[in-house]
Amino acid sequence: MALVSALAVGLGGAGGALARYAVGQAIEGRGRGTLVVNVLGSFAIGVLLAAGLSETALLAAAVGFCGAFTTFSSFAVETVRLAEDGEGVAAVANAAGTLLLALFAVLAGTLLGGLM
Repeated sequence: MALVSALAVGLGGAGGALARYAVGQAIEGRGRGTLVVNVLGSFAIGVLLAAGLSETALLAAAVGFCGAFTTFSSFAVETVRLAEDGEGVAAVANAAGTLLLALFAVLAGTLLGGLM
């Protein structure tokens, strides 16, 4: 891996992690911040992939920023905790809703990015 590529991913990742923390602080409620970042990150990566960025820019923005901004592990933990707390319907809704919204967001982002 080239040093420039590694630095691009690292710098993008630092920004994504800070943005993820900020969203988590701004949005209250169990799992809401995680849902928001996963859907926004999915939309952003769709736009980025369709925008025709250079490899280094794509590494920084898509791999670094979006990779650190979105959070599959938090989504999984929150879904399991809902189920453990006896909220099975909410757990299934969280899992299915997040997946469907994220997939739609990638598609919408790809379409929008292709228009730019």
